[in-house]
Amino acid sequence: MLQAETLVLLYVPCGTKEEAVRIGTHLLSERLVACANTFESHSIYSWEGEIKSEVEAILLCKTTSLRAFAAEKRIRELHSYDLPCVVTINPASVNYDYAKWVAGEVSQSARLVGAHDNEVTN
Repeated sequence: MLQAETLVLLYVPCGTKEEAVRIGTHLLSERLVACANTFESHSIYSWEGEIKSEVEAILLCKTTSLRAFAAEKRIRELHSYDLPCVVTINPASVNYDYAKWVAGEVSQSARLVGAHDNEVTN
């Protein structure tokens, strides 16, 4: 894997598990991420002067540094929150074979394989 294609994680809290799955599925079908995990979380935060305590669903995506910006942009388009949190995490270490698989899944050649199935018109 090239240095420019290092694996990164995208941490994205969502309002519901359904929203997290919906966003993750879009990102996968558009080849912006190679894998998406969801899990329940209890979040405590300040919003508009009030302390909030709510159940959220965390979406954790694996992609490359080259695709992270496009994935973040798409997340912001699909997300229900007024101010979605999208945190890019750079792991200290990733096993080579997994990182190579992620890079292959989000590469240009991988996107072309199913391009006729998921064409987007502007």
